[in-house]
Amino acid sequence: YFKGQDITKLSISDRTRLGIGRSFQLTNIFPELTVLENVRLSVQSFVQDYYSFFPSSAKLKQQVGEARRFLKTVLLHEKENVLAKDLAHGEKRKLELAMLLALKTDVLLLDEPTAGISVEEVPAILQVIENIKKHPESTIVLIEHKMDMILGLSDHLIVLFHGELLAEGLPEEIMKDERVQSAYLGGLYSGTITSE
Repeated sequence: YFKGQDITKLSISDRTRLGIGRSFQLTNIFPELTVLENVRLSVQSFVQDYYSFFPSSAKLKQQVGEARRFLKTVLLHEKENVLAKDLAHGEKRKLELAMLLALKTDVLLLDEPTAGISVEEVPAILQVIENIKKHPESTIVLIEHKMDMILGLSDHLIVLFHGELLAEGLPEEIMKDERVQSAYLGGLYSGTITSE
């Protein structure tokens, strides 16, 4: 349920209109368009201006301005004129995040945002997620298996085990939970978590 409505059988576009945006482990971009055009099209779809193939110059200017703002948030503004197909994998993930932000959803579902990207690109993706967190208009639901990443990014954790709720709370509390330690850390974890 989301906003009191059963969303189980809704199409992806209907869920997006309700305010749920989702990133995938495989990027979903338009490879033959520039970075800026990819995000501008997301801005255009948010205002549901689907049928305006040639938007007025005023609308186009507004959409481009918004697209550039989202590109700055994801640290990709310097590549706005590059074709999406020419981006590195981590940059494509950033582009996908900018496109999600342009949809102005209430909830962003990020499914393993660092999956498949190089170790060198991971810090940039983490910085992008931190930048997104600074904008309180969206809640981020992060699906991730890397404990250090989860602890570094999360304000609140919900731990599932075989589809069942195992624990919920602050990261420091969750890491001390014996059930979580047994399920995910093999009972080997006995240290303490310190906040930075």
